[in-house]
Amino acid sequence: MKRRFANCPACGGPMEFELSTALVKVCEFCHSVVARTDKRLEDHGKVAGLVETDSPIHRGATGKFDKKRFDVVGRVQYRHPAGGVWNEWYLKFPEDRVRWLAEAQGKFYLTVEKRLSQQTVLPGYESLSAGYRFDLPDGKSFAVAEKGIATALAADGEIPWQFRPNAEHRFVDLHGPSTEFATIEYGDANPRLYLGREISLEDLDLEFDDGELVAPPSSNTSALQVNCPHCAGPLTLFAPDKTERVCCPSCKSLLDCQQGKLQYLQTLDLRGAKPLIPLGQEGILQGVQYTVIGFMERYAVYLERVYPWTEYLLYNPTVGFRWLVNSKDHWSFVEPLRLSQAQRKPNQRATYNGTEFRLYDRGTAFVRCVLGEFYWKVSVGEQVETADYIAPPQMLSFEQTTTGSGDELNISLGTYIDRDTLQTAFGLKSSLPGAWGIGTIQPQPDRSEVWMMWLGFIVLLILLNITFSSGTLQHPVSQFYFYVALAVVSAWPIALLFLRRSIEVNRWQDSDFSPYASTESDD
Repeated sequence: MKRRFANCPACGGPMEFELSTALVKVCEFCHSVVARTDKRLEDHGKVAGLVETDSPIHRGATGKFDKKRFDVVGRVQYRHPAGGVWNEWYLKFPEDRVRWLAEAQGKFYLTVEKRLSQQTVLPGYESLSAGYRFDLPDGKSFAVAEKGIATALAADGEIPWQFRPNAEHRFVDLHGPSTEFATIEYGDANPRLYLGREISLEDLDLEFDDGELVAPPSSNTSALQVNCPHCAGPLTLFAPDKTERVCCPSCKSLLDCQQGKLQYLQTLDLRGAKPLIPLGQEGILQGVQYTVIGFMERYAVYLERVYPWTEYLLYNPTVGFRWLVNSKDHWSFVEPLRLSQAQRKPNQRATYNGTEFRLYDRGTAFVRCVLGEFYWKVSVGEQVETADYIAPPQMLSFEQTTTGSGDELNISLGTYIDRDTLQTAFGLKSSLPGAWGIGTIQPQPDRSEVWMMWLGFIVLLILLNITFSSGTLQHPVSQFYFYVALAVVSAWPIALLFLRRSIEVNRWQDSDFSPYASTESDD
């Protein structure tokens, strides 16, 4: 391979371009953005320092994908509209072919640019909104997961486009069938389409130059000890490379956080905010060890009544973020889904994994108070449009957030978890409060033993009736007693059916979409 050498126009340091299609390289000596033109190299100014992240990928690493070797030659860091930072790595394959590897919240998306014909017309940026579906040139249907404006923060190595610090980039992320993923970038010229799919770290078969395998992130949270800028009290950040907002436990100040650099925003009124699971507590759920790093109280208003609930943010460096939701002391474990995994239907239904869910409620959820740290710039009063569909013991939640710079749709799956399981998982010394009423996704009690006993009694009654009503006996028993006993025993399943209906009616009593509404109104 022919190597391309030059000198940095800013400091004169030597530079080597490994990628023939690279338009920009960041000087390793002075950190200037050096752009290639037809005649000379141009200095586009110094780039900001890279934000330290817990990424297992590094420039200079090599790997293999689809049986083809690649080198990690560059990286760009973007600032998300909600405040987070994500990496976009540039992989050089044979013949200088380039693929893009986006890394965000522990997930990886590998894409390649799809060259569009002049006849191909993509939807305009302004015409798209979260949840909107349309077909891409390959004929497959994709849904808009997010649209927004990202800011190019920093870069490293070689970049195959004209990187400029602090430039804004309009983007639309799309989810397709299975794990397929796409991004449309809207620049000054025509939109550019990138197609690919979500992959795992193991799919990349990464190595360093010395042959050492890349180690995955540690399952133990690496905490950072800092001091609150408002009260100087001690503060622990459990996910310092991902935290955007944190609330000081000492003075209740909401702090803006950028890589451990804290800035005071406001003092919160946290009267009555008492997490039942302490921040910093570790527990194991579904075989994964999580740390509780955040606590939030949210509420919705319906017919002038306030319906509150609390949420606990869980973090594991390998799998990312999960939630525990507590509503009326009924708990659920919540994990994110891809848009392609769940579908909303026009008849107030939704489907996931072959199961049909029924619409339970929809409205606006507000943030009342926060404690601990969060991966977006959370604020008191923040609101999101929600729609919840249930199929006990699970709930599908659709949350759409619209701001001046973006529109995002997130889907999550909540699964009911009983109090004893949760208490054991986190090793809590004090008991969690007992639940009251019927939970929205609380499963029906297991009555299989009662049904088996009922069937046993029926069989026994039939045998006794045959024996004691037989004409061979000197004094046969009247059939009347058999029918009385049969009526008494048959009352069991009838009572169980009434009990099951009672549970379902109570489950739906706060819903506008209750399937029992018309029946109840007729009573």
